[in-house]
Amino acid sequence: MVLRLVLGAVFTAMAVGQLASFGQMPGILAAYGPVNNPAGAVLAVVLITGELVCGVWFLARPRSKAIVPVWVYTGASLIWSTLAVQAFARGLAVENCGCFGVYLSQRLGWLVLVQDALMLLYAAVLLRTAHSGPSRPRRATPPVAAAEAMSRNRKGDDDG
Repeated sequence: MVLRLVLGAVFTAMAVGQLASFGQMPGILAAYGPVNNPAGAVLAVVLITGELVCGVWFLARPRSKAIVPVWVYTGASLIWSTLAVQAFARGLAVENCGCFGVYLSQRLGWLVLVQDALMLLYAAVLLRTAHSGPSRPRRATPPVAAAEAMSRNRKGDDDG
């Protein structure tokens, strides 16, 4: 629950920062290389919407077992991580990672890559806990009843 609250606050803040600087987001995303300005606007809308949806969901319903916000979080984290890794591997100079729009800008480097890796790790944790769900205790068969049932089955086999 604490992880969801923290991630909800971070993703909501990211979405608000990006929304407040929406005019600059296509250019920020274009600095990563494979995204040009028109596609950057579409990607910005997708990222902001996803971050806002899962951020608000995690804050409003931290105990929710709904899988959709977890997948939205995972998708947004994968997009940011992919953009960062490929730009870093190609040696692109990205002055502002764009995580919070024009606010709290960070140069693309090892710190941003570590932050993205943590976001993916948190996604894995959320996916694992969402899929495991609450464990249901299985009805245990009392040992005596199980032995009697096996004995009846053996007697039935001997009769035939």
